[in-house]
Amino acid sequence: MKNKNKKYTAGLRILSAKEAKAQKLVKIGEIAQEYRILPSTINFYTREGLLPEDARSIGGYRLYDRDRALAVLKKIEHLQRAKRCTIEEIKKML
Repeated sequence: MKNKNKKYTAGLRILSAKEAKAQKLVKIGEIAQEYRILPSTINFYTREGLLPEDARSIGGYRLYDRDRALAVLKKIEHLQRAKRCTIEEIKKML
């Protein structure tokens, strides 16, 4: 069976759960819960290039550095709400 995530995992590190935990990397759900947004919002930001993933788990889950991801989400939220920036404008600012 082919890996359906192959085009997304090219160039990314593939980590075991133990390695991810040691590097303090978390899955989308953990970030979404902490920041109180939907996981689909994080998926959208990742697809748009606003929030790059740091690695993938062996099972294909996207992994993010928690602190960096939360900082980027905070900046995106500020630019969208306070500055009324579009996604294209935010891409240029990040």
